[in-house]
Amino acid sequence: MISATGAYISVKNLSKKHGHLEVLRDINLEVTPGELTVLIGPSGCGKSTLLRCLNGLETLDSGSIIINGIVLEKNEKTPSLSSDFDKKARAIRENVGMVFQNFNLFPHLTLLENITKAPVVVKKMAVKEAQEKAKDLLVKVGLATHANHYPCQLSGGQQQRAAIARALAMSPKAILYDEPTSALDPGLVHEVLQVMRTLDDEGMTQIVVTHEMRFARDVADHIVHMQEGNIVEIGTPEQIFTAPKDERTRHFLRNFL
Repeated sequence: MISATGAYISVKNLSKKHGHLEVLRDINLEVTPGELTVLIGPSGCGKSTLLRCLNGLETLDSGSIIINGIVLEKNEKTPSLSSDFDKKARAIRENVGMVFQNFNLFPHLTLLENITKAPVVVKKMAVKEAQEKAKDLLVKVGLATHANHYPCQLSGGQQQRAAIARALAMSPKAILYDEPTSALDPGLVHEVLQVMRTLDDEGMTQIVVTHEMRFARDVADHIVHMQEGNIVEIGTPEQIFTAPKDERTRHFLRNFL
C-alpha cells in the first residue's frame, strides 16, 4: 500500500527529543517508490535519528510516519504511543532494511549464516530456501566465493556489502543506510556505492545518509539538507549543487565542492 500522496514513505510533522535536546523539529518528507534520497548535513543534525525513527528503532514525540501503509503516530488525538507500537515497528522492519555504519554482522557466524538468520527466524523461511537466496545475494554483491568466511576474514568494504546482502535477504521494499561508507578506507568506498547504484537501477527505494557528495550528485533523485534537526532544503541534485536556495546549503556545500 502507498499513501494517498503516492509516497511509499511519508513523514509529517515529526519531532523527537533526547532529554531536553530537540533532535528533530517538525520534519516533513515524502519518498516515492524507486527513489534514491540522500540526506546531507553536518554531524549531529539529526540525520541518523531520522533513519532510526523510520525503522521503528526510535519512538517519536509528535507527528506521524507512514511506511507501506503502516502508521506510527503521536499527536493531540493520540497523546501517547499506541500499545501496538512495537508490533507496528517490527512490521516496518520486515519491509524496510537498514544498513549501519559499523556493519553489525554476527562475528561468530559465516556470511551465509549471517544472511540466512533473519529470514529463517523472523519469516520462518525454510533453511534450504534461505541458503539458496543468500547465495544468490552474495553473487549480487560480489561475494560469491566468501559464503563460508567469517566477518573477521573480510575487508571493511566486503563486510558492508555482506551487510547489504543481509538486508536484502528479508526482501525489503526499501533500504535505509546510515553513513555506510564512513568507516571504510577510501579505496573501499566505491565497491559499496556500486552495489547501491545497482539497486537504484533495479528500482529499490533507498534513503542514504552520506558525506559522499559525488555519489549524491550522480545518483540521487532528491537531496535533503538538514541542519540542527530541521530540513533546510529539498531538491534535485542539479538544483542543490548548482543553485541552492538557502544560504545554509551554500555554506555547507562549500566544504565539499
